[in-house]
Amino acid sequence: MGEGERPHHRPITRTGSFFEGFAEGADPELLQEAADRAAILLVRGARASDDAAVADRLVHLADTEGIEAIAEVWSGSPPDSLAGCLWRLYLLRSWVYADPAAVAREFEAGRSAAQVARVVAGVADPPGPDELRAMIDQVLGGIAAGDFADVLFRAAAFARVVATGRAALPGTSHDDVRRMLGLAEQLESAGHVELARGLG
Repeated sequence: MGEGERPHHRPITRTGSFFEGFAEGADPELLQEAADRAAILLVRGARASDDAAVADRLVHLADTEGIEAIAEVWSGSPPDSLAGCLWRLYLLRSWVYADPAAVAREFEAGRSAAQVARVVAGVADPPGPDELRAMIDQVLGGIAAGDFADVLFRAAAFARVVATGRAALPGTSHDDVRRMLGLAEQLESAGHVELARGLG
């Protein structure tokens, strides 16, 4: 056999079970389409309703369905898609509810160094655990009010303040700071995309 030539192999015979394995697997494109459609219907339904209970259910979706179920549907979505934004907002809310005392400590440490973001985040002063839980619920409740860009900017500002606080506190890993800053940047970027859509 000459240099650079590959040996010839007989093609493998594909049985029916081989193709069934692929057929049973989820098509990523169809999954993404379903995730986007579910996000649009959810937000559109909440905005179209005057029922406060609908907005409340939207805020508490992660509590009733589980953050894992939401992750399964939306976590692979691009950050600037509606599905990707909802995933990041629910992730942020779940984190605040999981450890509100630590969140309050990080927010308090970061707010003096991020004054503008603190104002945008709209957190009560002093920002205790209960105040932060109320704030994050208020932010998510804004989805039903129709100003989604504002929701994203407020959530981004909150995450940026927390990232600043994490950087200022001893014993916080660089990765923890970077992750929260990355979340803030993704939410802020998505807010600009949403704003452009609204103006277009």
